Amino acid sequence: MMQVQNFAFGAETRWPRLHGLVRHYREIAYMGFIEVIRHLPTILKSLTACKEDILEFRPDALVLIDYPGFNLRIAKWARSQDLNVQYYISPQVWAWKAHRAEIICRAANQLYVILPFEKGFYADRGLEVEYVGHPLLDAIANYEPASDFRSRNGIPETKKLVAVLPGSRKQEVNILLPTMMSLARRHPRHHFVVAGVSTLPKTIYQNHLAELKNVFLIFDQTYDLLSEADSAVVTSGTATLETALFKVPQVVCYRGGVLNYLIARRIVNIEYISLVNLIAEKPVVKELVQHDFTPDKLHEAFLEIQDADHRNKIMQDYHSLITTLGNAGASERTAEFIFNSLCL
Repeated sequence: MMQVQNFAFGAETRWPRLHGLVRHYREIAYMGFIEVIRHLPTILKSLTACKEDILEFRPDALVLIDYPGFNLRIAKWARSQDLNVQYYISPQVWAWKAHRAEIICRAANQLYVILPFEKGFYADRGLEVEYVGHPLLDAIANYEPASDFRSRNGIPETKKLVAVLPGSRKQEVNILLPTMMSLARRHPRHHFVVAGVSTLPKTIYQNHLAELKNVFLIFDQTYDLLSEADSAVVTSGTATLETALFKVPQVVCYRGGVLNYLIARRIVNIEYISLVNLIAEKPVVKELVQHDFTPDKLHEAFLEIQDADHRNKIMQDYHSLITTLGNAGASERTAEFIFNSLCL
């Protein structure tokens, strides 16, 4: 009989407990080269625990999802244990380690990619992968807007909403949110709504909001916010694509620690940092990175996305982007590929 397991790594529990989350990936989701080095003992301990659980269960297929810093190490080890490794969401080697594409394909029995240009990237290197589409299309297709978003969060109907998405990591929020909030001081005729995540303490956000009366803090309601927002200020990451799929004009922001940034500049080989521009292969949305992410430049970029002609151009580009991504059903297609591979 084929074994199906909802697997999550960890040492707290051992099989035969076969369902449920053992440990959340956020416990070792460190951002930046320096943070990873500082927490290396914790990461190595989690790797060991994960391997022990996998060996005890011996699944017919080990499905790894994204998270390359951790999962690539598990993939290489699992293949050495003669396990069937199915890797969903390719590591972004096209950005910083293109030469590792062949290594990744050797580490997995099958690799599933979610960005249109990734299939060509691997094909150019003589490697075959499956393009399944982007799972965000599934999430947004299944989303139902909440009609009471404003009233539920005490946000008056009188002003346009600006979505502020400062990221999901403590470092991101502390670095980016103060500059993002400079917009609220300059634009009192807008309501600025900060999208918080409940995995971070509320005080991390509140420390940067001061007494701004046109700023509201919500938690775990990002899609509801984007469905109501007129424009957005977004930390670089998956949220930039989510914002585009909700057709909200945006400014993309990023600033990291100085040392991390200097290291990244030497090894990252991409023209854009936002998924929107990477997929479109052109500057659809404004990107303010590192030294360009200042209150004045953010103010200028925000004024641009209030202009009707500029907004129309963004909307046209969003439409092309969505067409390029194709249809929903990425996860279902991936599951079907995996199932069929086990039935051969």
